[in-house]
Parts: sequence; C-alpha cells; structure tokens
Amino acid sequence: MPYIERTLAEQVLKAARAFPSVLLTGPRQCGKTTLLRRLLPRASYVLLEDPDVIARVRSDPRAFMEALRPPVILDEIQNTPELFNYIRTRIDSVPKRKGQWFLTGSQESPLMQGVMESMAGRVAVLHLMSLSTLETVKVNVVRGGYPDVVNRPSAAEMWFRSYVQTYLERDVRAVTAVRDLGNFRRFLALLASRAGNILNRTELAAPLGVSVPTISEWLNALEVTGQVLLVPPFYENFGKRLIKSPKVYFVDSGLVCHLLGIGSQAELKKSPFFGPLFEGFVASELAKQQVNRGERVELYYFRDQQGLEVDFIVPRARARLVLIEAKASTTVTPAMARSVGRLAVAITGYRSSSFVVHGGAERHAAGRALSPGVEAVTLPELLAELA
Repeated sequence: MPYIERTLAEQVLKAARAFPSVLLTGPRQCGKTTLLRRLLPRASYVLLEDPDVIARVRSDPRAFMEALRPPVILDEIQNTPELFNYIRTRIDSVPKRKGQWFLTGSQESPLMQGVMESMAGRVAVLHLMSLSTLETVKVNVVRGGYPDVVNRPSAAEMWFRSYVQTYLERDVRAVTAVRDLGNFRRFLALLASRAGNILNRTELAAPLGVSVPTISEWLNALEVTGQVLLVPPFYENFGKRLIKSPKVYFVDSGLVCHLLGIGSQAELKKSPFFGPLFEGFVASELAKQQVNRGERVELYYFRDQQGLEVDFIVPRARARLVLIEAKASTTVTPAMARSVGRLAVAITGYRSSSFVVHGGAERHAAGRALSPGVEAVTLPELLAELA
C-alpha cells in the first residue's frame, strides 16, 4: 500500500526534539502507527492490544518496562494505563534525553486523564485525524480520508461496515457502558441524518426511546473517540440574540456517507444530504488544517434569532475573523454571499475576510469577487488563504 506523507510529521519530529515523550491520539485506523513507524524505523515497537502482552504488563509491569530499550513506540497505551507511572520514572532518571517514548491511543478522554496525572510536563500531546485534501487529492466527500479507504476505494463498503462493528465493540464500550449496541447503531444512523444541524438532544432521544442524558453520554463517547466534531456558536458582541447549542458534524465524511447509504458521487449529488455533507467536509478540512499545525481546533458558526446565519467563523491573529459560507453547488451566485456580507458589517472590533467556498473544482467563472468584500473560492483556495 503506498504511503501518503502526513502533514503532522513535522510537528511530531519537533515535539520529539523538545520532550522526552510524545503522545499521538486520534481515531482508530487514522494512521497513527504507520506515521510513527515511518518516522522512527529503528524504534522498538509494542502493540498493547494483544491479550498476552497485556497479561505480561499487568502481572509484572516493572519487568516489562526494564526489558524495553528506548526509543520505543507503545501502541494503544490506553489499554495499559498502569505503564504511565513507570514511563515517568524512566524519563525522570534521564530527564535531558529527548524523543525516547512514543505513545499512541485511540481514546482521548481516559488517555488524557492518565497523562495529566502521571506525565505532566514530560509529554507533548498531538492529535492525528484522517487524511486531508492537502495530503492527497484522493480524499473527497464520499470516500472520506481513512487511509485504507483512500488506497482501496473498491473495498470501502466492506471496510466501513467492519470499522463500525469494531468501533462499537471496542472503542465505545471502553468509554461508556452501552447496553444495547443495536440501539447505539441506530443512534449513529440518526445522527448522520442530522449532521450539519444544530444539536437537539431531545429530537435524537425521542425516536430511539432513550433519555436525553443517554444521548449526551453517547455523544460524548463519539467526541472523545474522534468521530464527531461539535462546532460551538460564535457569541462575542451579540449576547442573548444568539442560538447557543453547537452544530454537529462527523469528522470523516466517508463514514457519514456510509451510514446514510451513499456510495458514489452520483448518489451524493442526488441526495437531500448533499449540502450538509459538503458543509461537514469543509468543517473537517478546516479542523484538520489547524490540528496538523499542532494547534487546537478553533471553529465556530453564527446564527441569531433574527435568521442571520453563517456556516463557519475562523479566528486569526491580530483580531481578524474569516467568515465562510459553504455551498455544495458548482454554480455560485451573489445571493450566496448575502449572509457573510451582512455579518461582516455587523461584527465590531474585528477585521474580517469573507468567502463562499463552493463545490466546484475551478475558480468562479466571473473571477473571485462574488460581491463587495466577499470572494468565491474552491476548498483548496480557501485552505491556501488560511495557511
């Protein structure tokens, strides 16, 4: 399988020069192990999912650690959190030695708890998401960005089916106690149909016959395992006028297309979900660009009670905001710029740049100017602007 260079590699190497340990989190099968083994071909490698290995760790963790000679890659370390204290001890014995311990984990929340308690100040934490359009042109809305799907698109349906089953049986149950996996699977499909909408837990709970707290618990499981992105509202200067609930998107568009039964570009363009799926794809690409630079995700939407709505707001340095409207259509019109234009005028205290990102592969035929102060751009052009 051909290897695709990952943008985050530069941040991993930079962290390894500054910290004794690097922790790489991210959803299952996004390429964490491949990235580290590619960057560190001479490092020892231990997969902490094999029951025999886990049994060895739990029966005698000290002996297990003493047998390791850094640099070491400890894969899926959330399965053996007891190792954190021993790694800390090894680091503290030679504190000036950098880039010795490389850890991966699929589940962010339990893993972060162990890191904060045992490894504070000794570890750099980075997050890897699935492949982005900046890493390969093979990523698109239907296919998504998981490396196995990108490299073998003909097997995408089988891969996603197996992925959902594995995810349900392992990652979800490791984060929260789901008694009825069938109902949780129905929740995934229902959430997929609501992707791009403002989150309404009551509307999700009613058709499934579960409580609102259960929906919140399930959403938390999806978020900490890197499956969904909750985009909060931008609220500065607007007070009570704003809608305050987040919008929900799936991080990988290929997964949400699978959950909705969309298997081709032709099916996507005929689907009533085409617009929300393109919007979610843009959200994911914006988040990936920030994460791959080693930054935290800063992405907001705007909607007030008077009906003014803009899909995304990205804060930039020196009090600048980038206002973005996502339109799946390949044909753009000045009417599409109305919301971002109005919001640019309404926001005070910031400089702003406004864009309509469309689903076409080429620049808007009439040039980039769609209306005064608003430019029409393709997704690659938008990402280049933000770079």
